[in-house]
This record gives sequence, C-alpha cells and structure tokens, in this order.
Amino acid sequence: MPAHLWIGLALTLVAGLLSGNCMLPMKFARRWPFEDVWLVFTIVSLVILPWALALALVKDVAAVYAALPTQAFVAPLAFGAGWGIAQVLFGLSCARLGVALGYAIIVGLGALLGTLVPLFVKNREVIGTGRGALILSGVAIMVLGIAASARAGKAREGAGNASGSGSYAAAVAVAVLCGVMAPMLNYSFAFGQSIAAEAVRQGTSPESAGYAVWPIGLLGGLFPNLGYAMWLLTRNRTWARFRETWHPDAWFGCLMGLFWMGAMSVYGTASVYLGALGTSVGWALFQIFMIMTANLSGVLTGEWKAAPVSARRGLWTGLALLALATTIIAAGNR
Repeated sequence: MPAHLWIGLALTLVAGLLSGNCMLPMKFARRWPFEDVWLVFTIVSLVILPWALALALVKDVAAVYAALPTQAFVAPLAFGAGWGIAQVLFGLSCARLGVALGYAIIVGLGALLGTLVPLFVKNREVIGTGRGALILSGVAIMVLGIAASARAGKAREGAGNASGSGSYAAAVAVAVLCGVMAPMLNYSFAFGQSIAAEAVRQGTSPESAGYAVWPIGLLGGLFPNLGYAMWLLTRNRTWARFRETWHPDAWFGCLMGLFWMGAMSVYGTASVYLGALGTSVGWALFQIFMIMTANLSGVLTGEWKAAPVSARRGLWTGLALLALATTIIAAGNR
C-alpha cells in the first residue's frame, strides 16, 4: 500500500480516537448541568476553533470566500444545519443510553449513510468494480459489527437499568433519527469541496484546504446547538452558573470542543491522503475507529461493569467485526 494511504489511515485512526472520546469529559462535570457544558462545547468547537484553524492555515480565507459564488455555500450550510440538529440529539442520546450504545446506533447509521451517499453520488464509477465490491463488503461487515454492539448494549441496559421498555424504545428512536441526520456533516464537507478547490487555487496546500470548508459547514450547525443550549439555560434558570468565577466544569466543555474539532480537522486532512474516495472510505474508517474507541472508553469508565457475560461477549464480537471491516475497507481503497 502506498505511503500516502498509510498516512491517511494513521490520521483517520487519530481522528477516531479523538472523536470517540469527545463526549467523555461530560461525565466528569460535577456542578454544571448539561446545558452549561454544552454551550461552552458549542462555542469552542463550532466558532472559536474552526475559525482559528482557517485563519491560521488557509491563505487569505476572506479572499477565498469572496471569490466564490453564493451557491457554493448553500449545500455546506444546509447540511451543516441538519447535522446541528443531530448533534443536539446526540448529546441527549449518549446521556440516556450511555457512551457505548449511543455511539453504536448513532455513529453506526451515520457511518453507513455517510459512506454510501458520497460513494454513489461522487464516485459511482467504482461501484461494480473489485474495489467497489471490497468496500461494500466491508460496509456490510461494519453494519453487522454495529448491530452486535447495539444488541450487547441492550443486554447491558436490561441488566443495569430498571426503566421500562417504552422509555428505552423512545431513547433508541431518538438515536436512530440522530443517526440518519448525523452524516450530514460529511455531506457538508464532501459537497463543499469547491471551497477547498478555490483555497488551493489561491495558494493553500491541498492538505490544509479543507480548513476553509469547516467554518461554513459548522456555521450551519451552530444555530441549532446554540439555540437549544440557550433554551435550556432559560428554562432551567442556569444562566447564573456563568456569573461565577471560572468553574472547573467549564474546562470539560473546552476539552470536548478541542477533541471534537481536532477530530474533524484531522479527518479532513486524512481524506486528502486517502485519495478520490477519501470522503466515503475515509468516513467509514473514521466512524469505525470512533465506535471502537467509544466502546473501549465505556468499558474503562465502568459502563459495562455490571453487564452479564453474554453482553460483554457481544461487545467484543462487535469490536472484532469492526476491526475486520476496517481491514477490508482499507484494502478496497488501495
């Protein structure tokens, strides 16, 4: 396998590690409620970091945007807004279902749709070839691994939670809706490549050009996240938390934002090294590594401590299937 593909694979692994742990700091917030931490996370990850990276790494980003027609921004903004709604549901689903199961359902569906849509729309010629067969086989095994992880999570839920099936079914339904909308962030990046192309034309390296896309796509996602956090702050009367001296819980929101935006920026660079299929194959690998990381983090933080042996066995089966899917999908991208 060429060196640039190994680099792309390694960067995708790093992105998965960062993203798989981006919700983990929320577990350690002691005094701040969800909405306070989420507001800090939203501002850091969707405003401060993407614009800081774009200004630092894209040559005259303002000139890049000025040179583009208005329609170049429509798809990234629209898909970013759809993803923003999913992001709100994501935080709630992880709080209700746990990190491991929440990631399995949400990221699993997002992986499937986020891989297949760019593949069929932008790289349709690959379908029907040997490479296409390998990639689709890997995606099928990925779905099996996600299903095994979700089933294991359901078994763990039955052992450690006394809530009724209706409550669990509602939480899973929200997670499924979130999973359908979650890959819109990848659509935003994939269908915003005209912005990256203009950045390259104006002198930015191809590896850094993707940083010009993120501020636009994430601007669409800002409003649902910001609006939801502000609504909760008003309803629960928790604005007063921000009148205190800087509270340690605020650092957890900052850390979540750093992990998340770090993952997105590394994924964007990895997609360049992975070649023409970077936004489809790269997304699949990114999501697999994310699910595996989230499940292992769930194990290390005690989510599976009281789970029956069958649930833990199902978890490791799911992880093994995801590892196999990684190998096959990577082979298909050679």
